[in-house]
Amino acid sequence: MPNIFRRKQQNSLSPSELSSFCGQVALILEAGLPLYDGMETLAKTDKNSSNADIYVAASKGVTETGSLYDALKSDARWPDYLVEMVGIGEKSGQLDSVMRSLEEYYAREARIRQSLVSAVTYPLVLGAMLAVIVLVLLWRVLPVFRRVLNSMGMGTSNSAFMRIGTALGWIVLVLVVLVALLVIAALVLLKTKHREKVLTFVQRLFPSVRRLNRRLSASRVAGVLSMMLSGGFPTDEALEMTGKVLSDRDAAAKVDQIRSKLNAGESFSDSVTGTELFDELHNRMITMGSATGKEDKVLAKLAVLYEEQVEEDITRLVSIIEPTLVALLSIVIGAVLLSVMLPMAGILSNL
Repeated sequence: MPNIFRRKQQNSLSPSELSSFCGQVALILEAGLPLYDGMETLAKTDKNSSNADIYVAASKGVTETGSLYDALKSDARWPDYLVEMVGIGEKSGQLDSVMRSLEEYYAREARIRQSLVSAVTYPLVLGAMLAVIVLVLLWRVLPVFRRVLNSMGMGTSNSAFMRIGTALGWIVLVLVVLVALLVIAALVLLKTKHREKVLTFVQRLFPSVRRLNRRLSASRVAGVLSMMLSGGFPTDEALEMTGKVLSDRDAAAKVDQIRSKLNAGESFSDSVTGTELFDELHNRMITMGSATGKEDKVLAKLAVLYEEQVEEDITRLVSIIEPTLVALLSIVIGAVLLSVMLPMAGILSNL
């Protein structure tokens, strides 16, 4: 089976845009409007947006073929996962429900992506500010005070203070630049074939990142499984397709384990429990959901729970990084300024 989760082009719609589109299509269907009429209205509404041509093409495709699936499939800018799910919705007669599920799925992806971007961007910006301030102090401020002290005949006696302050400033500046370069290099490598190696290294280096990635994978597994089971997919096929959406090989391997155990005759709940993909309490929830035939609803709830945990973990991580960088900034600037002010204080005390 082809990987239906792969994007065909880099200029595809963002998760938030996809969520909005799916929600509007679901609203059209729930209101009982003809799909071709609703798509035409949608295209006119968004005619001034940057994606207007995409919506116009989709509207024309629906008018010509009478099928949203055929209209989206002919345009490579739509993600294959969404296209295939639309096809399932049309075949099962549950397109409105599938579009609502896709709306929630892409909204969740957008929130998670935004949280991750914020967690990386804020420390980088703060680190850049630290580097700029220290650089200005070392490059502009200290030389001025050094010339003043030398002109007053105090340069030699107080050179030790100046050397210590200057050395500390340069050390911190170099460290900040190195860390920033490493973060940027890691972000670049994440978009190459070395992605898995980078993720593995970062997770080994930072246990909190490993926990965050585990919960992120659990959220995606639960969310995709819930949507596909509610869309009428057989469990085995839903698991196969779920494994393809995961960037975390560890989680994908666990999904494959669930499939193997399921094919070996184990129940769905027992197969999930044995892989430790979810926490113990959540495994019990899946067991109860499986017993009552409501696995999709339980998994949907777990997707939300894990997403909330991911956002909390990111917020906690940022809350730790922020005061640490501020404290480091204060210490370094204080040390540099003291290396100047102490000699000046000595001069003033001798007047």
